Amino acid sequence: VDDLKLKWVMVGHSERRSLFGETDEDCATKTEMALKKGLNVMFCIGEVLADRKAGRTQAVCETQMRAVIPKVTDWSKMVIAYEPVWAIGTGVVATPLQAQEAHYQIRTLLRDVCGDSVADSVRILYGGSVSPANCQALGELPDVDGFLVGGASCKPDFTKIIETAQTMFKS
Repeated sequence: VDDLKLKWVMVGHSERRSLFGETDEDCATKTEMALKKGLNVMFCIGEVLADRKAGRTQAVCETQMRAVIPKVTDWSKMVIAYEPVWAIGTGVVATPLQAQEAHYQIRTLLRDVCGDSVADSVRILYGGSVSPANCQALGELPDVDGFLVGGASCKPDFTKIIETAQTMFKS
């Protein structure tokens, strides 16, 4: 890691959790190690479709967050990315209301556990099938601070997402 001069790492991505069986505790430990190395961390959380249908979105995201919160020594080096796993690569997108509810719940948890300063400063990204068609509506949500773009970043119209984000998010 030192030789590569990395500045950022992504921890907890849905594919790592599903393909490699990474647990919340594994992700928390990786986050702790990355922060000790001085790296910035994009910490990914989110629920699968069965959890969404069972009304467990908040519980799943809270469990994932509560695993990492005690390991974070510097919140200025953290970004949270909400990835509704059921929306990744499926073409199904969370409605703006669903996205806002999840982001609000994450920010409220940060406020309750870590305080106003952390809750107000930590960026929370949306990462579930962001596209040129939905990025404006998602970006207008009060608790969405940016996007984690996967498959759409390989398409020519990705520049439309970038242009939209540049006008909406100033930091």
